[in-house]
Amino acid sequence: MNLTYFLFFLCIVVCTLIITYWAAKQSKTTNQFYIAAGSLTGIQNGMAIAGDYISAASFLGIVGTIAINGYDGFLYGIGFLVSYLIVLFFIAEPVHHLGKFSLGDVICSRFPSNKMRLLMAIGSFIISILYMIPQLVAAGLLIRLLLDINYSTSVLIIGSLMTVYVVFGGMYATSWVQIVKTVVLLSGTFLLSLIVFARFDWDITELLAQVQMGTPLGESFFLPGNLFGNPLETISLHLALILGTAGLPHILIRFFTVRNTKEVRKSLLTASWIIGAFYIITLVLGFGVVALIGFQDLVALDPTGNLAAPLLAEELGGDFLLAFIAAISFTTIVAVVAGLVISATTAFSHDIYYHIIKKGRTTEKKQLHAAQWTAFAVGVISTLFALGLKNINVTFLVSLTFIVAASSNLPVLLFTIYWKRFNQTGAIIGMVCGLTASLMLLLVGPHVMNPDGGWISREPLFPLYNPGILAIPIGFLGAFLGSIFSRCPTHSEQEFRQFYIKAQTGIGSWRDGS
Repeated sequence: MNLTYFLFFLCIVVCTLIITYWAAKQSKTTNQFYIAAGSLTGIQNGMAIAGDYISAASFLGIVGTIAINGYDGFLYGIGFLVSYLIVLFFIAEPVHHLGKFSLGDVICSRFPSNKMRLLMAIGSFIISILYMIPQLVAAGLLIRLLLDINYSTSVLIIGSLMTVYVVFGGMYATSWVQIVKTVVLLSGTFLLSLIVFARFDWDITELLAQVQMGTPLGESFFLPGNLFGNPLETISLHLALILGTAGLPHILIRFFTVRNTKEVRKSLLTASWIIGAFYIITLVLGFGVVALIGFQDLVALDPTGNLAAPLLAEELGGDFLLAFIAAISFTTIVAVVAGLVISATTAFSHDIYYHIIKKGRTTEKKQLHAAQWTAFAVGVISTLFALGLKNINVTFLVSLTFIVAASSNLPVLLFTIYWKRFNQTGAIIGMVCGLTASLMLLLVGPHVMNPDGGWISREPLFPLYNPGILAIPIGFLGAFLGSIFSRCPTHSEQEFRQFYIKAQTGIGSWRDGS
């Protein structure tokens, strides 16, 4: 075990546990546990959103994808960034006004029923678990590589840590771990990009010339078409990335952690600037990997490209800089999985336990204990999944998560907020159709069915790796047709106008009197 690596990891763990100890003293009520009592400022919440959103796949995966595939790799970052425009203009403020703790609150503000709340909770739980598994697998592989600890022990360490953060610290601990992660991630990657430029005497043209020499793609490195030969694949991927963010529960519940819509807007603008700056930095790092390490050496050391950033750090600054970047990667994973655990916990303990099982009749103390036990159970379940999937490439689950969110949650959210004729039957059919279509298209697609090493050794029934181009319209169509052809009563013009005013202004919402 390298002592430098171990000390950096130990420092990160100690710092985050100190934050959790402080947060545990603040989390005495469900309001504090679920949404930090709405106490975050817009800038703090924006940093936390960025910390929640920039996952290990973003940091480790995109640098490697740029290094191997050039322009197409950078398109991932653009898709992630543009997605926040959808959230800013259509989703964020209505969600803040209509919801209290969960997405179930938002939808049930118009369609109050246990059936609707249960469906939203199940959807949120599935999305959170799907997103959490690849993060934990990545964490296990990273710690195994750097600290020479076996995979199972590595996953148990990260699983235990994320469970401790949420069980004891709730949203307070989760938010501040994410804020610290954002500061460390931006400062570390920015430092690395400056060292890359310094190696080429701050001459960008020299860097680009070296990149062209270091890749077998030559000039086509800077052109599209290297990652996906099929244009439909590219369109499908970006449709999922751009629309999926607006349906991710762990991102949307962050709009409850601020007091008013001014802070909601400030949160999103802060997050967008941070995310935009980060993806520009990843472009520089991707160029640096090709120019300084070279395509052949990178692929020889790591064919997936996931270790591109750590390898670049080692090339530029030896063990010390590698340890620093590895610690940043670790913090990235910890922050994201903590956000996912709090999302899944809220969906189950608030929507199912409090509203459906207890029918709103239980004490504050029992609610808090139920939330903590739920967080513990979610941590155990996701850790067991990650332990069982150690020999399987699960990176596709990240893009699948965005597809599921865009095809199930997003149609229901948009139609609930903006369409007068939308009804509960349409919401249920839209959720079920979107969720089923995205999962089924995955099961019959090349990720699972593949004669060259797939889970099922046969030709795929659906040719695209990213089924969003079909799954997302199915979700919207199911919600639309379900509303049009059902006999479920709809709101009158006056009722919908009152609801719409509440969604857009907050007048009449539970926050209105606070």
